[in-house]
Amino acid sequence: MTDINEMAAPEKKRQELVARLVLFAAAFMLWLALDWPVSADGSLIGGNIAAGLVAAAVVALVMRDLVTQRLGRLIDPVRYFWAAVYLVVFAFYTLMAGFDVMYRVLHPAMPIKPGIVKVQTRLRSDSARTVLANSITLTPGTLTIDVTENGILYVHWINVATEDEKAATAQILGPFEWFIGKIFE
Repeated sequence: MTDINEMAAPEKKRQELVARLVLFAAAFMLWLALDWPVSADGSLIGGNIAAGLVAAAVVALVMRDLVTQRLGRLIDPVRYFWAAVYLVVFAFYTLMAGFDVMYRVLHPAMPIKPGIVKVQTRLRSDSARTVLANSITLTPGTLTIDVTENGILYVHWINVATEDEKAATAQILGPFEWFIGKIFE
C-alpha cells in the first residue's frame, strides 16, 4: 500500500518547478522591459540578454519563498491595481513624513521624542510583513528594528506621539497595512 504523502511529493515538486519557471519568466520579461536589449540598428545585444537570464535565474532560485504560494494570484490584475494605488499612497506618506522630519530638524527647539514602540500587524504572510516593515523603514522618521513571527513589529519612531500600542499601530501601520493586505493576502 502506498502512502498518500509519497504520492503527493511528486505533485508538490512539479508545482514548485512550475512556480519557479513562472517566476523566472516574469523576472526575465521585467529585465527585458527595463533594459530593452536592442541596439540602434535593431540587433539584439547578447550580453544584456545573457545578464538578464542570469539575473532571472538567481531571482527564481533565491526569491521563491517571498512570492505568494498560490501561483494563480501572481497574475491577478486586481493585485497589480492595488499595488499601483499603494505606490501612490506610499509616495504621499513618504513625502509628508519627509516634511515632518525636515520641520523637526530645522526647528530651533528640535521637537523630537524618539523611542521604540511595539505595534501589532494583522498581516499573516512573510511577504506582506516584509513589505510592511520595509515601507515603515523607508518612511522618514521611522525604522523597523524587528519583526516577530506573531506579527509584532518594533519600530524606532522619531517623535513618539503615543505609547498606547493600539494608537501607535493606527498611526504607524494605518496608511500601509490595508493596501499591503489587498496585494499579498
